[in-house]
Amino acid sequence: MKELNAFFDAFVNAIEKDIFVKITLSKSTNKSEGLRNVYIRLIKIKEQQQLSFTYRYKTNDQVKNYSLEETKKKLQELLNSNFKIGTLFTLEEDYSLRISKKGKIAVMKTHPSFANKLPETHDQPKKKRAELGKYLNLLGITDNNGSVIPKMADKFKQINKYLEIIENLIKTVDLPKTVNIVDMGSGKGYLTFALYDYLVNQKKMEVKVTGIEQRNELVDFCNKTARSCEFENLHFKNNTIQDYSAKKVDILIALHACDTATDDALSKAITANAILIITAPCCHKQIRQQLKGITQESPILKYGIFKERQYEMVTDTIRALILEKHQYNTKVFEFISNEHTRKNVMLVGQKSNKKPNVEKLSEKIDDLKKTYGIDSHYLEEIL
Repeated sequence: MKELNAFFDAFVNAIEKDIFVKITLSKSTNKSEGLRNVYIRLIKIKEQQQLSFTYRYKTNDQVKNYSLEETKKKLQELLNSNFKIGTLFTLEEDYSLRISKKGKIAVMKTHPSFANKLPETHDQPKKKRAELGKYLNLLGITDNNGSVIPKMADKFKQINKYLEIIENLIKTVDLPKTVNIVDMGSGKGYLTFALYDYLVNQKKMEVKVTGIEQRNELVDFCNKTARSCEFENLHFKNNTIQDYSAKKVDILIALHACDTATDDALSKAITANAILIITAPCCHKQIRQQLKGITQESPILKYGIFKERQYEMVTDTIRALILEKHQYNTKVFEFISNEHTRKNVMLVGQKSNKKPNVEKLSEKIDDLKKTYGIDSHYLEEIL
């Protein structure tokens, strides 16, 4: 208890001397409860100092504010029952409290990690764009009480990240009053349903969304779910990307369409003169298979893992350049964290009014193909 008291004394002293930065609690003793960490910092509410606790669960964050006296009690409870490590950060020293399996407590002092205090503003909870609605329950993301099922927490985060990207992208283009959206390779429809719900029920936009999926059982399931949610302008069709005829498309989406299916989707979008193209390319086999057995001069292409990554980059770079040739502004960025999947690149094309320099872009494509010994890119062929 002596060490624990010393930790609390250092905390109170840091508050009094105005050198307190924050406290973090980690190494949870009961992971089944879902509480992973607790972060504690000073905030001001109505000119009164309080300590804000952010309880980080697997599926969400919860924030509660306490007085100094309440904080000491809560800290003691959490260290006695939930966590094995507590770190106090101050401007003068850091204090690390560790509790062993046998309950032995040790406190270590180290040089300060922070040169400045954190702002004492009261953070608003991070905006969740996916409302906890009926479709999430029917798709198995939330339980009957509306809480995110722990094993679906990553999917829920992915949905919200996707909607955040969509929100930013639609601000950059001029869309018609009724927006026609085609989602090619919609699968079980997690992102398709989330997009429809977000645009119609939150953004109050007029949209017609069509999901294209070749697995008939998923098409039937998604159509049934759409009817249950009363999503009147959301429909799913049993078709391949290659065979689907896309006549009127304002926004075309193809996330993780395998191998050349991404190119088929890009071709449909370009032909339909889509205003916005959103793809997350996957399984870059076409160029890799084309170059099988061909010796490459570049040492980067000597090793399998580097070769794989280089071919992915070349494939997607050529796709971006082809989009630019067809009057699209392009950008490539990370979709979701690498911890979920390495196939996390998003390639976006936004229709531009500016005429492209087709000759120069063709030269860039030819130079890339020459450097890597590529005969043809599938997207060039089908266009």
